[in-house]
Amino acid sequence: MRYIIFFLAIFISQSCKPKTIFENYFEEQSMRVDFIFIGNADSEDIKLVKITKEAFWAGSKVKLKDEFEYGEYKFEIIDLETKELIYSQGFCTLFEEWQTTLEADSIYQEFPQSISFPLPQKPFICKIYSRSKDGKFEEIFNYEIEPKQYYVNLEIAQFPYTKILDNGDASTKVDLVFLAEGYTVDEMVKFEDDSKRLIDYMFSIEPYNSVKDKFNIWLVKSESEESGTDFPGEDIFKNTILNSNFHTFGSERYLTTKDFFAVKDVASLVPYDDICILVNSEKYGGGGIYNHYCITSVDNAFSNEVFIHELGHSFTGLGDEYYNSLTEADDFFNLEIEPWQPNLTTLVEFDLKWKSMIKEETPIPTTREEQFVNTIGVYEGGGYVSKGMYSPFIDCRMKTNEAKGFCPVCQDAIMQMILLKSE
Repeated sequence: MRYIIFFLAIFISQSCKPKTIFENYFEEQSMRVDFIFIGNADSEDIKLVKITKEAFWAGSKVKLKDEFEYGEYKFEIIDLETKELIYSQGFCTLFEEWQTTLEADSIYQEFPQSISFPLPQKPFICKIYSRSKDGKFEEIFNYEIEPKQYYVNLEIAQFPYTKILDNGDASTKVDLVFLAEGYTVDEMVKFEDDSKRLIDYMFSIEPYNSVKDKFNIWLVKSESEESGTDFPGEDIFKNTILNSNFHTFGSERYLTTKDFFAVKDVASLVPYDDICILVNSEKYGGGGIYNHYCITSVDNAFSNEVFIHELGHSFTGLGDEYYNSLTEADDFFNLEIEPWQPNLTTLVEFDLKWKSMIKEETPIPTTREEQFVNTIGVYEGGGYVSKGMYSPFIDCRMKTNEAKGFCPVCQDAIMQMILLKSE
């Protein structure tokens, strides 16, 4: 009788336990909204394509609202009945980068885009916002969704996958998924070896080295019909699963894929927080877009360094700290406002950045002189321009491949993102 009373007490205590916000509003799956950005340098519009459910939700079940508001866009999920904001996330796109090119001044283009979030239990409103030139978010999309009307897409190709680092539940870890691009079915051993090499390098650098236990790593063996990738500037085109290419926006080394729907399809086979695409090529190059993907070629002498740099963009939202003219973006930053990137400042609202990490004797701005090597400061040059934009260190992995690693400011930003996505 005592055992019955004991187990009854446990049952009652568990049933009386209050539900978490996640349990009140979400299922342990995800919902995906596919749409297309349409526009030019001065306009943007959204065309809804498809809404589906996916099997996994890898994100935090505790941190459901964006604490940083990084990104050129953000979306919000609002419960239709209570009008309560239940989820939000910032993101960037290939489209907004194209808008800064000269081509966008004269033609319209379409760019596929997709957002994912935990599957709501009840009808909700999806709102998408675009960051205007003055840095404020403006609503550009509003759509009511009844989740029970949508289903998992069963047409997605099923590729083999493996979990090579397992530190626990996806909701309390950062899950990185590595996708094979330009590897044939006979080259999957090479894909595994390439992945492990880049992953080992990542975990040799701070802050990743100190928090390896907060990561899960997945490999999806998404084979292509042909090896390599496209080189449009050289009239070379390959039949690959993710349709990647160099020569993006006229930049020979800028490696991307416009086919984001294909990327999301392949990634959806496993739980993930961030997508890493490995391209089977020896040419130098890569790309990284916040909450979108990072992509790098694997057989170049600097592939390790490029990978970690591009992951800084996609995972943390770090900005480029170099200030030469190699980028095709002519007007990427408004120097009259504070950039959202955590490692760049115009000094307009520097109190929001790394000011507290600077020693009292360090001058602001700080000159790029030998005496300030390894000193956190405010160095003019960054974000593709030499004047009006400042970065925190003389050299950093977000500036050059020769830097030993990330500067303390970038390390801190990466660590904050790791903690956000692993709680």
